[in-house]
Amino acid sequence: MPETSIQILSVLRDGSNFQWYVIPLLSFVFYVYTIEIEKRNWNLVLAGLAFWGADWANEIINSLIFHFNGYAPIWGTPGSSAFVILAGLNIEIMFMFAVAGIVWTKMLLPDKNAKILGINNRWFIAIAGSAFSVFVEVLLNQVNALTWEYTWWNTSAPWLIFVFGYLTFFIIAFWIYDMEDFKKKLTIVGSLWAIDIIALITFISIGWI
Repeated sequence: MPETSIQILSVLRDGSNFQWYVIPLLSFVFYVYTIEIEKRNWNLVLAGLAFWGADWANEIINSLIFHFNGYAPIWGTPGSSAFVILAGLNIEIMFMFAVAGIVWTKMLLPDKNAKILGINNRWFIAIAGSAFSVFVEVLLNQVNALTWEYTWWNTSAPWLIFVFGYLTFFIIAFWIYDMEDFKKKLTIVGSLWAIDIIALITFISIGWI
């Protein structure tokens, strides 16, 4: 087991690292969602929750991989954090993903068929957002805030991070946003979160993540 994995396990859900800046971050997330709810932008709120829920699913899978291989998660967060929730997710990253879906979805053009530089605006924003996110991850990896222990998930294979680390989140969020059947989108997002919550409770309770 690499040193980064040992470090992750040593700080995993350790409340002694709590820092007060978590509270204003939480307030910021509340503010973002409250503003959109006040405006009754339900499509945007659900898109944000879909993006966030998709990330939780990814993080749970990443933690399960770490449990079963006993070596390392695909990505890890062993660095300084107020609270490390899962092997590759700390509370700071969690708050970022909580609002990221809303932020990126706000960039979509009103016409879902409109193009940017000859590319459908949904796909353009999804690709640009994923590329930007990978760039940020590379910077975080350079300062050891985010660790990669596998040759197929690092700067030599960024397309995997691009597709499975981010693009899928954008696709799900934009798909939910454009879905015309409100009841259907509510059911899908609700089901995604139900699966996440049940998985978290179950796997944490039995010590798998």
